[in-house]
Amino acid sequence: MQLSQAMRTACRTASTVARQNACWLQEQMSPYFFQALADEPEALGTLVREMTLLQHNRHLILADRDKRLIMACVDKPGSLLNSLQRVGDRTLSYAMFSHSRSPMPGMTQELEVQRFEFDAKPNAAITDQTSPPVPASLKRSILSELATIAPDLPRQTADKLLAILWRNNPEQVRMSPPQRTAWLIWLFERGNASGGLFLDLRNVEHTGIAETRLLFAVGNPPQDDFLLQLVEVFNRLNIGIRRAYCLTITNGIHPYFLGTFFIRHRGGQELLPDTALARQLQQELCNTQILDNCCHTYQEWVTEGVMPGDDAALINAFVAFCHTNLAHNQPDRFGLEDVQSAFHAHPEMAMQLLRLFRTRFDPTLNNRNAAYQALLEETTDLVADYNTGHRWLDEIRQTIYRCCLLFISHTLKTNFFVIEKQALAFRLDPVYLRQLGTELTSDLPETLPFRITFFFSRFGHGYHIGFSDIARGGWRTVIARNQDDTITTANALFREVYVLAHTQHLKNKDIYEGGSKMVLVMDASGLEQSGQEHENSRLYKLQYGITNAFLDIFTTENGTVRDQRVVDYYGDDEPIEIGPDENMHDGMIEAIASLSRKRGYLLGVGIISSKRFGINHKEYGVTSTGVMTFAEVVMAEQGINIHQAPFSIKLTGGPGGDVAGNCLRILLDDCPKAKVVLVLDGTAAAFDPNGLDRNELKRITLQQDLDGFDPAQLGPGGLMIFRTGKRMEGLRELHRRVERLTDGSLQESWVPLDDFYREYASLIFTVEADLFIPAGGRPETIDGQNWQEFLKPDGTPSAPVIIEGANSFITPQARQQLQKAGVILMRDASANKCGVISSSYEIIANLLLTEKEFLANKERYVHDVLEILKKRASDEARLILRRWHEAAGSQSYTEISDLISQNINSFYHRLFQFFTSHPERCLKPPYKAALLRHLPQLLQTEPRFRHRVSRLPIKYLAAILAAEIGASLVYTSNRDEDFEEMIRRHLARVNA
Repeated sequence: MQLSQAMRTACRTASTVARQNACWLQEQMSPYFFQALADEPEALGTLVREMTLLQHNRHLILADRDKRLIMACVDKPGSLLNSLQRVGDRTLSYAMFSHSRSPMPGMTQELEVQRFEFDAKPNAAITDQTSPPVPASLKRSILSELATIAPDLPRQTADKLLAILWRNNPEQVRMSPPQRTAWLIWLFERGNASGGLFLDLRNVEHTGIAETRLLFAVGNPPQDDFLLQLVEVFNRLNIGIRRAYCLTITNGIHPYFLGTFFIRHRGGQELLPDTALARQLQQELCNTQILDNCCHTYQEWVTEGVMPGDDAALINAFVAFCHTNLAHNQPDRFGLEDVQSAFHAHPEMAMQLLRLFRTRFDPTLNNRNAAYQALLEETTDLVADYNTGHRWLDEIRQTIYRCCLLFISHTLKTNFFVIEKQALAFRLDPVYLRQLGTELTSDLPETLPFRITFFFSRFGHGYHIGFSDIARGGWRTVIARNQDDTITTANALFREVYVLAHTQHLKNKDIYEGGSKMVLVMDASGLEQSGQEHENSRLYKLQYGITNAFLDIFTTENGTVRDQRVVDYYGDDEPIEIGPDENMHDGMIEAIASLSRKRGYLLGVGIISSKRFGINHKEYGVTSTGVMTFAEVVMAEQGINIHQAPFSIKLTGGPGGDVAGNCLRILLDDCPKAKVVLVLDGTAAAFDPNGLDRNELKRITLQQDLDGFDPAQLGPGGLMIFRTGKRMEGLRELHRRVERLTDGSLQESWVPLDDFYREYASLIFTVEADLFIPAGGRPETIDGQNWQEFLKPDGTPSAPVIIEGANSFITPQARQQLQKAGVILMRDASANKCGVISSSYEIIANLLLTEKEFLANKERYVHDVLEILKKRASDEARLILRRWHEAAGSQSYTEISDLISQNINSFYHRLFQFFTSHPERCLKPPYKAALLRHLPQLLQTEPRFRHRVSRLPIKYLAAILAAEIGASLVYTSNRDEDFEEMIRRHLARVNA
């Protein structure tokens, strides 16, 4: 028997007991145990000499340093869980656990050795190409093993993944058997290929002993103590971990967990891959992506065995849905705590609703519909009879339970029964809103959406709302950086999405897609001290998980959801297009497009716009092109040629943003006499009565936020206040303020938080200008309570013209009041519509051109689209002004804008139905000419591209025709002449 050098050394200087310990370890521990501790001879020596201390102590410290902790423990159920709890919030980079095969000498318990390392590498260390490579001989050994395990894995992929492992933890790669590292590479690749979540369970044999091996990969694990939650799952299911090797690395963008576990049931129950226990284990492990281990349902119900983890996650989803559907109208009655207590205080009602949901959507259930109807009737009666003797509280909770019932009964498909998910998705029939009642929906637009989809994730939730079958609109993620922000944002979330989607529908009148919007609130509380990298990791986790959930329920085959675990009560394709909005980064745009193509969604990469293979809104300023075209037409109506005459302008949104930044670029390039008197964004506000320095503005435009503006460039009377420039003075938060005095000196001061926000919030109302473009900022900044602050003491507006570049910046009530006060106001649905028009043409390019063809012709195609945008904006601006004059001011500008949208959308709806009912007409004269007229010149004039139009799906042909004909009927027609012509045709038919 060969003892390790470390143990032989310990034996020479120790007692007979130590030598016996050394022999026992050699016989009872796996050979991998000694390899895993090969770099820790002193720890092994301590174990040999001191192992008998475990007869009187629960654990023995073998090594304890800043970045490493090694312990020997008495094995008992929960011992590993207790150790991980003691590790606390330290970020693990590596963990190793190993058990003896039999009890320790003189004891009834086995030995358990635990090794923890705390040496996580930053993203930059992984992307550093100058780091030393993997030694050639080691690399050959590993890749040779990998060729046996995964012969089809491309060498380039293997090299890349091995390099990432090496840069994260070269010691472990060097010490581990090549076969284990090869399996890690395979697991890493499978995790990537499966969207960041992969689990493999199989039986293996080791030294003649049958074992169950579980490999688990999680891209961007949800928290630093993720391993603790995994071990809790094993412990709760009475599954012991015999050996484990767990790495938490970074791929250069976010963390990645790679775990290898050798496990067995403590009671001897079989853990074969197809057993009920194995399926439960898979379900619980994957559910760690959705269930927060700090929430009430986890702490009080899951860990206590009341319910499994997936049911607890569903309860949390019930709470989030009911809260957001009820609080937007009555936040005082249906606050988050009120909704939570309705479920938490009455677990029997929560369990009843869970049973109802499972019965409706369990794909394995026989006679599902009959069972569901019976249980629905029973649950409805329970809700109606709910009575605790507290009338006011009972009414609130009955409403909450009724809302949950509507949620279950009107969900048409969900991915709840898909095991390998990272978020939950529920596609609903919006008619549930009618049943909810006007007292809870009176603050929403009257038009009912076509679809509502609710998403729930561990760190956020939200909605996609669409107003037509083919719909498009942006995906916005609101980052709430503390608990108060999270609750406040969630209170108004549903109304915000609904209003934005409705506005988008009015805006989308020029294109074949109806309007939609997707808004999520992300809980970033607790990350204040962690830095931007941690916040981005959570953002990407949320967005990637939601994207996969979206594809779970919307990827179809022959009109039905492809995944058989999704019960589909809708039964049709759903072409939904997404655009990037707030907190959607370029890398995520490409990731969403790639994932959609890989999973087979019917739009492929066309699911999202602003890709590399697309038209980037910020690069080409497509939204701002429309905003500035509106400004040009309306200001000309006021006698001001913005390209030649002097005028003043104030705007919100920063120079680094898409809409405001490109508005500034156009102003600085094309309007030489424009004076930008005020710019305000999330970082600062800058005011100069004579116009902010143009050269300084040009320097930071599309490059930096406003806090990058040099205050030294302010003119007399100018000032800057900094939202980002703050410091603490005791408990007081102070913000930097810089002012240029009339004598030319620059004065800097630090003002208290209240004074800062008072001045910051007032500037957009009080600064006078000829034109105001709100091109950024939160919705409802100007509302029914503060609109009068926009008026000067004489009752006239501080800016006579407002062109809304930002969505819902001004509420409908405030718009009406401002127009009564004399403001010419062009609302968001008209003024900033060109962004979505551009995205529509990007998707058309995705459908008709290859990526190579698009990139080869991109500049020409974008030029064609920009010309279309200018025409669409100009046509509508002139039509609004013309109709306002025709109505002699009896209708407001925004009312006319709404009527134009309604007219076009009404035509669109009728035309879409007509062409989908008569698909054979789409490609025949004169309809084909109208179809081609909608397209950019490149697609019209190039024969090879023009011929491909006939390949478009019928829904798309019908939608394009409906959009083109519907818009031209409104923009180019004369209502009196058209009415007369209709009468003439009617009489001709009657008299024939």
